Amino acid sequence: MGGTAKRVTSFDVARLAGVSRTTVSFVLNDTAGQTIPEETRRRVLDAAKQLDYRPHASARSLRAGRSDIVLFSLPYLPISASTGRFAEEFATALAERNLTMVAHLAGVHGRPLADVCANVDASAVVSLERFAPETSAALRRAGVSTMFSLGGDFVGPDRIIGKLQAEYLLARGHQRLGFAIPGQRAPRFMATERLRGVEEACAAAGVEPPTALTVGPLGPVAARAVEQWCTQSVTAVAAYNDETAMAVLAGLRVLGLKAPADLAVVGVDDIPTASLAAPPLTTIGFDLTDTAQFLADRVAAALRGEGSELGPEPDEAAARPHVIERESA
Repeated sequence: MGGTAKRVTSFDVARLAGVSRTTVSFVLNDTAGQTIPEETRRRVLDAAKQLDYRPHASARSLRAGRSDIVLFSLPYLPISASTGRFAEEFATALAERNLTMVAHLAGVHGRPLADVCANVDASAVVSLERFAPETSAALRRAGVSTMFSLGGDFVGPDRIIGKLQAEYLLARGHQRLGFAIPGQRAPRFMATERLRGVEEACAAAGVEPPTALTVGPLGPVAARAVEQWCTQSVTAVAAYNDETAMAVLAGLRVLGLKAPADLAVVGVDDIPTASLAAPPLTTIGFDLTDTAQFLADRVAAALRGEGSELGPEPDEAAARPHVIERESA
């Protein structure tokens, strides 16, 4: 198929409807204070539907003083199941506020974030990691008015999650805990905060701090970490997430050991396969929908000029982390 398709414009809609472009603009933008006869409004809407007309983003941005694009920057690969679920919830929450989310995989080492924002005309950027000062400055120069870092501005439930994992294991009589760091790259602040939560719970209980080890995604690699925990009398492990916890379970099977008899394991996220693990995985679940709604509210408010920072963390209801008991711990 050759040739270049001609974009439908408001001029085409006006010509088909037999009205001026100004009238088309008033009708399609539902401009307040204008008296447009219902029959004229119907002709414009019918013409726009017939031509499959879509307003040009740049023209819409010019009228509003900003675009409706929110860039969600994912700074690492692979994307975990929980990150994917959060992205879906966040996109839905933004759409409910007439904003559009565009995902950018910064971890693939492509173009600089500021260049991407300029290309898609993003008004806001949300990142899973902190912005370097030079990045923030570049984003401002690219026209980004609102920036939120889930690792800086937004204080999520990660430390609470780590404490909840440890408190659950300590309450079941375990005195020596381990912490499983994912072998694949994960957001540093999330892993650090969850580990700190485990450390704080251990300190409060008067037991030794957790032994943190990296657990690779393959059973034989994970088995090395399991062996090291066993030699240090670790009897339970809090894992960064469910994928990492299932790697620990695979390492146990390689060594002919079982959970929870030889090593209790608790994950985070309650991914769909957690209940199918062998044994079914005890994990921490939390409400991604409420968290996404909270963040979308703050982004929308900032774009309306009602504050440029997230401020205090959401209340407890915005996350509601809770233990989901199964057979691994």
